[in-house]
Amino acid sequence: MQTEELIESLAAQLQPVQRMQAPLLRALGWLATVALIGLVLVLRYANPGQFMPRLQVTRIALECAGSSLTAIAAIIAAFELSIPGRSRRWAWLPLPPLALWLGASGLGCWHNGLGLKQLPSGESGHCFVFIAGVSVPLAVALFWMLRRAYPIAPLRVALTGTLGVAATAASLLQFFHPFDITLLDLAFHLAAVTSVVLVGTLLRRWLLAVR
Repeated sequence: MQTEELIESLAAQLQPVQRMQAPLLRALGWLATVALIGLVLVLRYANPGQFMPRLQVTRIALECAGSSLTAIAAIIAAFELSIPGRSRRWAWLPLPPLALWLGASGLGCWHNGLGLKQLPSGESGHCFVFIAGVSVPLAVALFWMLRRAYPIAPLRVALTGTLGVAATAASLLQFFHPFDITLLDLAFHLAAVTSVVLVGTLLRRWLLAVR
């Protein structure tokens, strides 16, 4: 077969490739879908009478804002980093809101005297289960979308993506969290977020279909 014939034969078998949307649009689509589902669950199962008075405290409002902004920034960073050639600097995007989240939470522990007695028995364990459990379906949906880009830097994508889903779960937890944070409570929150990030990072090649 001549070279020209080979080229024509290969060209005849080509199929058009559908171009993916911009990573920012895909990230916003994921966030909007999760926000809508979360709103339905909050309206159905949460107690606004417990949450709204807590939100009027500046420190608690900053804590909620920090976790929510961490989720948004981390999800956007994950989608950006999944595209080959994107700057590694996207990985730094979630760090400022993460610092706000941790700082406001730490201030809450200080305000409560770093005490353990204020926390109802067993509630910290429930927080761990909530964050870890909610993160699972969120991670499945997120990584299903991220793997379509066949990222060549799966570690950064997995780190930011799992941080995003864990922060999203922690943000939803605020609506079902009837008490102020304590040191023990914060420890369980951090343990849950760390566990989600660690598991997602270890399974990154399978989750992102990296060969």
